[in-house]
Amino acid sequence: MLTIGQLADYAGVTAKAVRHYHERGLLAEPDRDSSGYRRYDAQQALTLVKIRTLAGAGVPLARVKDLLDGDPDTLTTAIAEIDQDLRDRIAHLRQARANLARLRSGDRLFVSPDVADYLDRLRELGVSERQVRLERDGWILLHAASPEDADRWFAQKHELITDPEFSALYRETDAAYDWSPDDPRLPALAERTLTWLAGHHGSSEAGPVDNPRIAQLAAQTQAGASSPAWERLAQLMRAGPTTPAPR
Repeated sequence: MLTIGQLADYAGVTAKAVRHYHERGLLAEPDRDSSGYRRYDAQQALTLVKIRTLAGAGVPLARVKDLLDGDPDTLTTAIAEIDQDLRDRIAHLRQARANLARLRSGDRLFVSPDVADYLDRLRELGVSERQVRLERDGWILLHAASPEDADRWFAQKHELITDPEFSALYRETDAAYDWSPDDPRLPALAERTLTWLAGHHGSSEAGPVDNPRIAQLAAQTQAGASSPAWERLAQLMRAGPTTPAPR
């Protein structure tokens, strides 16, 4: 007859695990001797070894009792089900690890490789991280709303950023975020931007994707991402050019 400690040592588990198996109904509690100690026999030791073996093989404790009491066919079926469950969990864990690896790559967890490359291009151009995050969040929302329209709009934006004049205006507008609204550079920036837009009338940028949902989301991504200088710049552009366009 074994004490709980001796039984645990024999089976290669802890006394706490033995008590837990008692609570789960997997291992019957023996009677206590005259000293008040539980005494375990060989059959209980055998059952405990089986429990340890099943649990060590990945069988959930909720299924252990069924397997202990089942016939060979029940055991075979249950093992197949448990094996499939483990396969699914392994696949899930592998995907989670892949996602973690993509997290190390920053934006690539949330956007397509093409958009991530575009965001990296913005960084190379010296665009602020604030503006890069604004663009990233916009593309995430736009792609969720309408992948096809977002892809077409992205193709337009990707083409534009290769235009040296446009990229220069983009960088200066980004930098203007921190300017004073009275900064004398703002009217000049507004004039150059309006001139560029006039010269590209009918281009892809002049006619963005005609999708109200996309337009609404684009506006929402800009909400709260403004500054007094940007608001002043927008006012100047709405007012139009101060000098007539050359004929």
